[in-house]
Amino acid sequence: MSQSILKQARRIVVKVGSSLVTNQGQGLDHEALACWAAQISQLKAMGKEIILVSSGAIAEGIQRLGWKKRPTALHELQAAAAVGQMGLAHAYAVCFGRYELLTAQVLLTHDDLSNRKRYLNARSTLTTLLKLSIIPIINENDTVAIDEIRFGDNDTLAALVTNLTEADALVILTDQAGLFTSDPRKNSDAKLIQEAVAGDPEITAMAGGAGSEIGRGGMQSKVVAAKRAARSGAHTLIASGRETDVLIRLAQGESIGTCLLATMPVLIARKQWLADHLQIHGSVVLDSGAIKALVAEGKSLLPIGVVDVKGDFERGEAVACLDMEGREIARGLINYSARETRKILRRPSHEIQAILGYVDESELIHRNNLVLI
Repeated sequence: MSQSILKQARRIVVKVGSSLVTNQGQGLDHEALACWAAQISQLKAMGKEIILVSSGAIAEGIQRLGWKKRPTALHELQAAAAVGQMGLAHAYAVCFGRYELLTAQVLLTHDDLSNRKRYLNARSTLTTLLKLSIIPIINENDTVAIDEIRFGDNDTLAALVTNLTEADALVILTDQAGLFTSDPRKNSDAKLIQEAVAGDPEITAMAGGAGSEIGRGGMQSKVVAAKRAARSGAHTLIASGRETDVLIRLAQGESIGTCLLATMPVLIARKQWLADHLQIHGSVVLDSGAIKALVAEGKSLLPIGVVDVKGDFERGEAVACLDMEGREIARGLINYSARETRKILRRPSHEIQAILGYVDESELIHRNNLVLI
């Protein structure tokens, strides 16, 4: 299966991490960028649409500013991103220009994707760029992103872009050969996992560990990204960006790295957006009957099945549905505010009118606005 994924894929999201585009944090590695441009131009010649998710702006900014080490203050990181993004965009434009390919810079924050209208606008922009045969180069907008809205790593961003554009495959290139049974840097007996199912709990457990000093995402974030990408039917390949012509060889059917297969049912567009909604405004705790109704029977969430309300949210905002142990079962757009929900929890729907003085919906969360996690 892994040998045919990129060979058959038409639309591909390629993510290259900081360690593959910078000189160990000392600015951009222009030779490496030229290599990625050369490989992607060949993929284009094979009839494939490519979206590139690239890190490197902050490292380039630090180098341009003459700073000796990466700062920790948020405003300094944002300043470095602003300076470095200019260099990153220009460098890619020059590299792809050698193959008469135009590039487009697209900077995103999670706020762009959590708002339904802006989500659709971003989708329209990216699909239009692809139709024009332009290479979108995407990065997190670190200039304005703050802790509450940042993706956390470009693995997550790449998965969201994969879903947003309904890409066939996600390729995550890293400085490791793929996913191993344990950390190969610590265990010489660790074995490469060539193929597995995205979202398999055993695979997630194997991927523990943080990222490098340069990048924010470790192997765990890549496995979680694969699970997220699988929700729109995309398979994920995790491979070493140090391999010669890795993208070309993958596209020709060579088995390299780890392939995480998408086997879960593809979510419809609106539910896909809900699943990708990283910003949750609160949560409701469900009893076992409500969980069964949601998971086994595909029903809506009613007030009577809610035992507790956490946080402060308004009508129409995204909330998490938790079991009694705090595990997230589902998430959805709620029809009543936190204040209203606290008043009607554990009560049947026909009593909503008497309790609140009005009734908007008989369901707390309609099944059309709810997705299982």
